[in-house]
Amino acid sequence: MAAERADAARNRLAILRATEELLVQRGLEHVSLDAVAARAGVGKGTVFRRFGNRTGLFRELLAERAARIRDAIDNGPPPLGPGAPAGDRLIGFLDELATLAAKNITLIAAHEQACAADKHQDPTYQRWHAHLVGLVHEIRPDADAEFLAHTLLGSFDGELVRRITDRGGVERLRTAVRDLARTIAPAMSAHATDPPAGSHAHTPGR
Repeated sequence: MAAERADAARNRLAILRATEELLVQRGLEHVSLDAVAARAGVGKGTVFRRFGNRTGLFRELLAERAARIRDAIDNGPPPLGPGAPAGDRLIGFLDELATLAAKNITLIAAHEQACAADKHQDPTYQRWHAHLVGLVHEIRPDADAEFLAHTLLGSFDGELVRRITDRGGVERLRTAVRDLARTIAPAMSAHATDPPAGSHAHTPGR
């Protein structure tokens, strides 16, 4: 059984890498279960059983990219992790998402297109939204935290990220999203300041 689990893990990694390579090199229209299976060196049935369809491939690839952010939120040091004021945590989380989005624009855009019909049901989106709802509610208990959390996540639309970073890089995106957060949640902690330049080297994503 251990050997089977190791094989399954290797196949999963090969399938995700093949999906990403096809997406970056040839575009969304060339990502199919057949093409992914051929590039990964596995049967189409293996891809289908593990991921179901192309949407499943993109969801899993995004979840992999977001895994370290998820772990840092739960167990990492502040301000991203527990222990910091909600305003600090909000800014820290949005900074991490900005870096992730800027480094994975093609994946983010493809994920949005493939999951357009049920974007808000995506597990990664739901985790991010729930985290933001908790932070916004703590900062502004009088506000509609659910709506404001959706509004903040809308800042990371793939094509919007591409347009903004093309004309100012990830720092422009981070600054703009921080400004939006402070506009909709002005009661953030007075200690919620912009992290110093170069403080994002640990951020996951490629």
